Amino acid sequence: MRVTTTHQLYTARLPNGGAAVMDVRSGRGQWQHLNSTAALLWNQVIEGADLSKAANRLTATLAAQGAEEAVVRADLAALVSHLRALGLLAASPAPAPDPAPMHVREVLPAHTRLSLPDRAAGLLALATALFLLRCTPIRAAIAAARLVARLPLRPAAPERADQLFAAVRRVRSAWPGRAACLEESLACSFAAALRGRAVTWVIGARTAPAGAHAWNETHGNQVIGQDPEDRIWPYAPALRVRHGRNK
Repeated sequence: MRVTTTHQLYTARLPNGGAAVMDVRSGRGQWQHLNSTAALLWNQVIEGADLSKAANRLTATLAAQGAEEAVVRADLAALVSHLRALGLLAASPAPAPDPAPMHVREVLPAHTRLSLPDRAAGLLALATALFLLRCTPIRAAIAAARLVARLPLRPAAPERADQLFAAVRRVRSAWPGRAACLEESLACSFAAALRGRAVTWVIGARTAPAGAHAWNETHGNQVIGQDPEDRIWPYAPALRVRHGRNK
């Protein structure tokens, strides 16, 4: 079974009209945050529009709203130059996912009893996620998550997904190094697969303050495994690796 990952850029459409672009061509990925005007142009680019025509359309739209045309053209020219310098115009962008409303579920208490098979799955899954994210570029982790998403698994009910994330969190608490949301969420996807279940792996971003986050979802875009004291929502998804899909 072969999965080919060709997309190099993933875009989160932010609630304020801006956008955050994740570039996965190297390392753990690089984020670029765009304001609402830059996002208008970028959204047309990822939908396949010709860059010059998109810039002309945006100039006409903003001028009709009262902006000075010469200023708009100069600003857009500077934006295009910046995007080109970052290499974003030469990379392959994925369509932006739907920022559907999400229900955020809190992580289970630390004293929750977990089965031995779940804890073993959490251990193996976290070790695999740590290896992928520490020793290979993030695009390798994305490819691995997509392979797992193609397995014949049953979607995890929210309560079951909570248990599997808790199993990963239990193991992570004993890990001497740093393991943050990216490692935990990828490990949860792997742990679920080891137990015959599927959860969605999501990487996204927010604004005000700008930041990135990774999480898991299950039925009805329910977000699992979140600590209310240190998770500031809403985040918008840039990449969803969902069971049975390769997008």
